[in-house]
Amino acid sequence: MSLFSDLFTWWNGATLSTRLYTARHGRAIGEDGFGNKYFEDKTGIGPAGKPRRWVIYNGDAEASKVPAEWHGWLHYSLDEPPGHDYQAKSWQKPHLENRTGTAEAYRPAGSILNSGRRRAPAPDYEPWRAE
Repeated sequence: MSLFSDLFTWWNGATLSTRLYTARHGRAIGEDGFGNKYFEDKTGIGPAGKPRRWVIYNGDAEASKVPAEWHGWLHYSLDEPPGHDYQAKSWQKPHLENRTGTAEAYRPAGSILNSGRRRAPAPDYEPWRAE
């Protein structure tokens, strides 16, 4: 089933063509804590004059799985890939993938999907009256 899914699906990892392209043209750069692997073009020059960079996701292909430090490298904001010496700032939270559509999704107070009762509307609106 893995060969079949590699040939015909793109949402559950790298396709066969992506793996072949990576084996032929890619140079491994690193891996993040989620198991995503990052690559760069071996030639060093891509279509925009910069080396092409890409990621092969561990599991489902979901862009929100890329941590901030690797996102900067993928989008050419950083020239050097993050090393093992990367230290998050004290105000940074740990990376979480997008939870939209799951049971862990953010549901603010007042949401119909949030458990509990809605609070009463506040009298913060006063209509305009012509005098």
